[in-house]
Amino acid sequence: MDGIDSAEFEKLVVDELDLLPDDMVEGLENLVFVTEDRPEDGSLDLLGLYDGVDLTRRGNYGFGELPDRIVLYREPLLAISADLEELKAQIHVTLVHEIAHFYGIDDDELHDLGWG
Repeated sequence: MDGIDSAEFEKLVVDELDLLPDDMVEGLENLVFVTEDRPEDGSLDLLGLYDGVDLTRRGNYGFGELPDRIVLYREPLLAISADLEELKAQIHVTLVHEIAHFYGIDDDELHDLGWG
């Protein structure tokens, strides 16, 4: 899928974020959502990334710390999406996946829950 620029992609991410259940997003602290075109290595293999210290490992974390980041990569998500509806669905799944990492849920647990 082509034709979605960075600004349009960011709006789609915000819209999908707004659709997530309140109980999933209410506990998100010291976290920012970012969109980028591609991962640093330039590949199309990575759809999103949680960059931070998950809640299960935080301890006294949070005062003066830079916020954790969840990054969604525009070009890889476009590459696997045939149309706008599929892109929205992929953004949704990627958001849930990366938010789960924030809460300390690893890839194996996500896979068991059907989100892997």
